[in-house]
Formats: sequence, structure tokens, C-alpha cells
Amino acid sequence: MQEQISVTGMILKAEPVGEYDRRVVILTRERGKIAAFARGSRKQGSRLLASTNPFCFGQFRMYEGKTAYGVTEASISNYFEGFRENFEAACYGMYFLEMMDYYTRENSDEKEMLKLLYQSLRALLHQGFSNQLIRYIFEIKALALNGEYPGLPGRKQPYLSGTIYAVNYIVNSSIEKLYTFTVTEQVLEQLKEITDIYRNRFMDRKMKSLEIIYEIQC
Repeated sequence: MQEQISVTGMILKAEPVGEYDRRVVILTRERGKIAAFARGSRKQGSRLLASTNPFCFGQFRMYEGKTAYGVTEASISNYFEGFRENFEAACYGMYFLEMMDYYTRENSDEKEMLKLLYQSLRALLHQGFSNQLIRYIFEIKALALNGEYPGLPGRKQPYLSGTIYAVNYIVNSSIEKLYTFTVTEQVLEQLKEITDIYRNRFMDRKMKSLEIIYEIQC
């Protein structure tokens, strides 16, 4: 009998396989990003029907096969159900999931990335906080955690002092303290400029979910 393992993580992506199965990608605390099959999870009445969708966070029991993992049980502590009632926040959330799918790797230490993802999704559901600011904070911190933060890009005109302070705070603060400040519209515009430069420099493909965000903001 195959030995089972238990991991804590969040489902980044789920896609149908065959008639009743799903293939899921999970960002885990213990093993980084892993892909697994959830057999029969699309059947009505399946114990895995609701717990193998994007945004589900909790504990997953699975066995490790020769070529893939297989999910057998899931105990979800947060479904992030608020995204069902907030389309814009859900679009930002899907972008964060897609970013983590791009950045993270199997058998790597992705604990901080998982924590960043979880706290960022919670921030999106906090009324009164700017989704745009959350996105820029998320992008800059993910870059820093991935070891790719190059410092502020060059600019003809100097950055506002508030922009410099905000970026330094994002890079150096703990994840728990990230979403505790607001900025002026001028600083927000400069943060957008900075993250656009970073994205074009370090990412080799466009994010589909980001294109959707651009469309709904037009």
C-alpha cells in the first residue's frame, strides 16, 4: 500500500481530466509547487468536489506515485468565498495565483511565497483597501522573495520620497505588515511605473489574468 503524506497549501490551478477527474497545481508549505490528480473529484457527491478548486487553502492528504501525486482527502480552512461576490477582487486573485504558478518550483522552499499569497488574497477581500496598491505590493514583494529585486529603476525625474519609502518598506518588511499603509495617487502611479518595468524585464510571457484586469479597468 502506498504511503500517504499530508501537506498544507493552496490550489493555484485546476483543470478537468477525462470525464470525472481533475489535475490540480498546489503551492505547498512542505514541497513547494506540486501537481496532483484528484480522481473522481468532478462527480456529484464527491468529497473532493468543492475542495479541489482554485483559492482552496488547507490540508491535503495524498499519495506519491511514480510520476504524479494523487489527492485522497482535503480539509479546507479557507475557500475565499468572498471572491464569488466581488468580481474585480476575484480577477486580481486569479492574477496572484497565476503569478505564483509562474514563480514557484517543485521541491523548493516556498513557505514565504505561500504566506505572501495568502495574506494578499485576504487583503483583496478587505473593504476600503485599493486593489491596485495590493497588486503593486504583491508584485514587488514576490520579486524580492524570488531574489530578483534589482533596486529602483533609473528615471530622468527623481522618484517621490513617498515612493522610495514605500518600495523600501515593501522589500524589507515582514509579510504580516505589508498591507498596513496607503499612498497618494502620485505615489500609486509611480509604483505602477516601477512594477511595469520589473514585469517587462523579468517575465518572459504575458499573464492572461492581467489582461482581464486591464479590460475591466477601461
